[in-house]
Amino acid sequence: MNKSGGKRVNAEYKEFEEATSSPTRLGRFWMFLGPAFIAGVAYIDPGNFATNISAGSDYGYLLLWVVLFSNLMAILIQSLSAKLGIATGKNLPEISKENMPKPVSIAMWIQGELVVIATDLAEFIGAALGLYLLFGIPLFTAAIISAIGSFIILELQRRGVRTLEAGIAGMVFIVVIAFGLQVFFAHPNANAVLHGLFTPKFEGVDSVMLAAGILGATVMPHAIYLHSSLTQKRIIGRNELEKKSIFRFEFIDILIAMVIAGTVNASMLIVAAALFFENGLSISSLDMAFTYLGEIIGPFSAILFGIALLFSGIASSTVGTMSGDVIMQGYINRRIPIYIRRTITIIPPLIIIAIGVDSTLALVISQIILSFGIPFALIPLIIFTSKKKIMGNLVNHRITTFVAWIIALVIIALNIFLLAQTILSFFN
Repeated sequence: MNKSGGKRVNAEYKEFEEATSSPTRLGRFWMFLGPAFIAGVAYIDPGNFATNISAGSDYGYLLLWVVLFSNLMAILIQSLSAKLGIATGKNLPEISKENMPKPVSIAMWIQGELVVIATDLAEFIGAALGLYLLFGIPLFTAAIISAIGSFIILELQRRGVRTLEAGIAGMVFIVVIAFGLQVFFAHPNANAVLHGLFTPKFEGVDSVMLAAGILGATVMPHAIYLHSSLTQKRIIGRNELEKKSIFRFEFIDILIAMVIAGTVNASMLIVAAALFFENGLSISSLDMAFTYLGEIIGPFSAILFGIALLFSGIASSTVGTMSGDVIMQGYINRRIPIYIRRTITIIPPLIIIAIGVDSTLALVISQIILSFGIPFALIPLIIFTSKKKIMGNLVNHRITTFVAWIIALVIIALNIFLLAQTILSFFN
């Protein structure tokens, strides 16, 4: 327990023997289920709605393979983060601070805070837009209501980590049901879906930029920081054998959470492809998507979309706040009360909403910013999990490290391309 920061969200410590004392396999697994669901919320935040729906309406099923590829990367990345916490009892920012010069650590903290601000921008705009679409509440007022909702979710922490995990998992379940029904209503072309999933290709520069946006919306840097914190002392392994067992349980948790997140992301793109692309509709905003869902399928479909957007925004805003707390504590050994942090981080999105910036444009821009934050979390993660001195017997296998570096290089290359295209667009 961090004495300066009070009880942490993941501080309901249990020894491995206690956690596995249930006589049934399901009972033992249940004790380990949860951390990946909290981190996984970041993978279905409102930024995903904007990028996936834009991709589906403009290119049909073409970029489905990007969603699949991003989700496979997410499984590996989140497993490395979770493993770091289990092996060391510390989170990624803490390990980084121990192994980096102080100026670098401070710079890493600053970029991490910028990532959290970009995250909050996407989440609050999404939640506010959900309220606006469902009830016609003015966007700024809806943002205030969303902020209150995020404070309520944070209050679940007072009841313990299991209560918080259950609350967030419940909201994820609502989003899953909403998009499951949307796919059912949309009647997508099954052959086209399979072709899009397993035939990697692009159609021009704009499709590559959208692919980079999907990547930025799916692989989230703040989730990388957070997951190591969620596992670092949740179940304590007293030796290398117990730590390996903990990681095996946690990997199942990651698989379940990431498969759910990937299915939701794919569903967003599939619905947009089946309903908008097939009808020649290019959807440039989420409110357009809401309107056309109501016209093509019916009001119930539009309501489901608004509900999913609302719950996604509120749940992911809570995760963003938790990540900011981990980033500050780890990199500079400082912590502010989480409710003060919540208050500070809602100011930028409220200002953007108040001055009337287009909400969908703001969401897409936030995802681009997040894509640039990925290497700053991912590269240190790969380096540290590849060192036996830090990880012990949970050190990466060589093939794991090799694949992780390939992923990092792909992400960095896409980011450079995206930056170059963005700069060129200002001169054209």
